[in-house]
Amino acid sequence: MTSTTKGRIIDSSAELFRRQGYTGTGVKQIVDAANAPFGSVYHFFPGGKEQLGAETIRFSGQLYIQLFATIAMQSPDVLSAVGDFFAGAAETLEETDYADACPIATVALEVASTSEPLREATAEVFDSWISGATEYFATAGIPRETARELAFTMLCLLEGAFIFCRAMRTTEPLQIAGASAVAAVQAALTRSS
Repeated sequence: MTSTTKGRIIDSSAELFRRQGYTGTGVKQIVDAANAPFGSVYHFFPGGKEQLGAETIRFSGQLYIQLFATIAMQSPDVLSAVGDFFAGAAETLEETDYADACPIATVALEVASTSEPLREATAEVFDSWISGATEYFATAGIPRETARELAFTMLCLLEGAFIFCRAMRTTEPLQIAGASAVAAVQAALTRSS
């Protein structure tokens, strides 16, 4: 968590968007959670809540890339990294009583058809995740085209599983999705060798 007012506003927005979505989160609620004056939102984000939302999405997207990079560096191999990422997501859902899932997907589902700035921000984040995962898989020896397909597969499995987990209040979908992602990576590695 950051100590600047702007940083606290973005941090609070990210947490609230993860838990309640963009439309379910009010500006007053954000400034209260950030312990910031109400006018500071419009000082730092003259475009209002929509600009704040877009910046929060981009900020959150970078945090998730860093999270995967940390898990990947701590894992002995690509299969363990993918499995550990899904296991960590399941753990976080359980620890937060199924409140903390992916803020990017939550916002994308809500506003991609009604807000072009927010749609663009979510698309940029998803594109960066696909590019990062593609590069990671390609570095592991998987051909680039297959690596890109794997990146999409892994992220589709993850985001879809989040929806089921939150609705059903079980991590079973993430466990199944994680096993499927690991199997897909294993199959790609086998074909590449």
